[in-house]
Amino acid sequence: MNTDINYKNNPLHGLSLKNLLTEIVDYYGFEILFAYLNINCFKSNPSIDSSVKFLKKTDWAREKVEAFYLYQFKSLPRASAEQFELPPRDRIVPPDQIPGEPAELSLEDAERLREKRARKAALHDSGAAYPSGSGKRRSSYSNPSASSDSDPWAKWKK
Repeated sequence: MNTDINYKNNPLHGLSLKNLLTEIVDYYGFEILFAYLNINCFKSNPSIDSSVKFLKKTDWAREKVEAFYLYQFKSLPRASAEQFELPPRDRIVPPDQIPGEPAELSLEDAERLREKRARKAALHDSGAAYPSGSGKRRSSYSNPSASSDSDPWAKWKK
């Protein structure tokens, strides 16, 4: 039985974080990376070395940059639902999917994307994303003595 998983079709296979970052910074620049990814290591005094140091320590940021590399820079189609649950380096890219040309990105598109994300977050925060209820759960626990007593441990002292 062959249980080996073929990661060789994944563009991240064998690619160091520093080389990955160098590729996308050379193509897009730090300003575009910050606009799309909203990671501050690309904003204030950015450099490859400082960004690599931050990304090695911060899993969520590294996964965000690796996903950007796969789906924007290499133009791969979106992963399936179960593959999307995995970190980008662990995803299996089917052999029929080959990397394409880098996507053309602009600061204007990044601003539109940021506004779209802000609207979606505001909608989620307002509770409109939960049509079945009011968005807030009510507790069945009631504490009638809390308002009259100033000592919360009075019940147990008796």
